[in-house]
Amino acid sequence: MNKEEFLEELRARLSGLPQEDIDERLGFYREMIDDRIEDGISEEEAISGIGSVDAIATQIMSETPLTKLVKERVTPKRTVKAWEIVLLILGSPVWIPLVLAAIIVALSVYIVIWAAVGCVFAADFSVAAGVFAAIISFFVYLYAGNAAGAFFALGIGLFCAGGAILLFLASVWVAKGVIKLSKAILLWIKSLFIRREA
Repeated sequence: MNKEEFLEELRARLSGLPQEDIDERLGFYREMIDDRIEDGISEEEAISGIGSVDAIATQIMSETPLTKLVKERVTPKRTVKAWEIVLLILGSPVWIPLVLAAIIVALSVYIVIWAAVGCVFAADFSVAAGVFAAIISFFVYLYAGNAAGAFFALGIGLFCAGGAILLFLASVWVAKGVIKLSKAILLWIKSLFIRREA
């Protein structure tokens, strides 16, 4: 792939961005390729060293604010005709509640996922609190002269300590997974606003 083919493919992948952003990004990569060629690298090696067009477009998309993508996508490229405005107004009792319902359902699912993560951390906290309760019980049983109860409380405390550690590690793993899922969903939403041109 030569420089112009690379830049044209990148332009097609970024077609949903504002034109000034596309020009800025293409200029950046054009200059990067030219600098590598000046350093004595062939054009093909310079392009392969930059990375794939897909990876670059994904990185640019992740750095671009969603509001900019939405604004570029919903800004009309032509004048809206009167009959289109009338249809939008007449259809608004149907499409506005449907859009709002879809947004509310999506947000509530997202909140429920994070609530589940919070519940896992709360369960970890309660198991960790069991460690302190077991330590207090150990000393109470020891003071009362009940050695069997004291060692039982100590065993429960050690069990809770191990469970709290494992549950904390699981909680962190689940939270990281939800964060990765959130990033993937945001990239997917952003990709809906990027038009891919043939």
